Amino acid sequence: MCCPRECDVNHARMKSPAAARNRQPILDVLQQALPKRARVLEVASGSGEHGVYCAGAMPGWEWQPSDPNPHARRSIEAWREHVGLPNLHGPMPLDITTTCPAGPYDAIVAINLIHISPWEVTEALMACAGRRLAEGGVLYLYGPYRREGRHTAPSNEAFDADLKARDPNWGVRDLESVVAEAERHGLVLERVVEMPANNLSVVFRLHR
Repeated sequence: MCCPRECDVNHARMKSPAAARNRQPILDVLQQALPKRARVLEVASGSGEHGVYCAGAMPGWEWQPSDPNPHARRSIEAWREHVGLPNLHGPMPLDITTTCPAGPYDAIVAINLIHISPWEVTEALMACAGRRLAEGGVLYLYGPYRREGRHTAPSNEAFDADLKARDPNWGVRDLESVVAEAERHGLVLERVVEMPANNLSVVFRLHR
């Protein structure tokens, strides 16, 4: 039986089945894009599980999680206490539409953010990356996208309809629109990688 403090921390640690499935493929792409020592800002970290996994695998990455949601930050902090990794920092209460934290960062990571937020969030993310990434730094995006105006799978089309029913400002984005917005801020598309469950890893690199 756990003590009250331990039980409370365990309850705070949210778990995402999707994160458990995609964390290794995401790490594989990040390892190819980043050096062994890097300062990473994760935007909209959610449960915090990706930060735990990546920081645990790469001790030279200084991983800064963030989320505007206090429940998410509680989960991130609970995971951080649970694993005790020195390179995993406490969660930042970041709303990217109002605040662009001081860098420079070697990478900015946004997993499953673009489609579950208004387009203004994508615009703010790109603008922040253009200002705060170091020269040659990486913006990494993960999630579903349409390509050339078409969904890549029927499941993504159904997911898009569900998102828009929940909030008309959400939805699976056209990859070409995301790339065009990135280019406005000096971010050049470097690589698109097909991932599990009809998702994509999209890697941009900053060239001022």
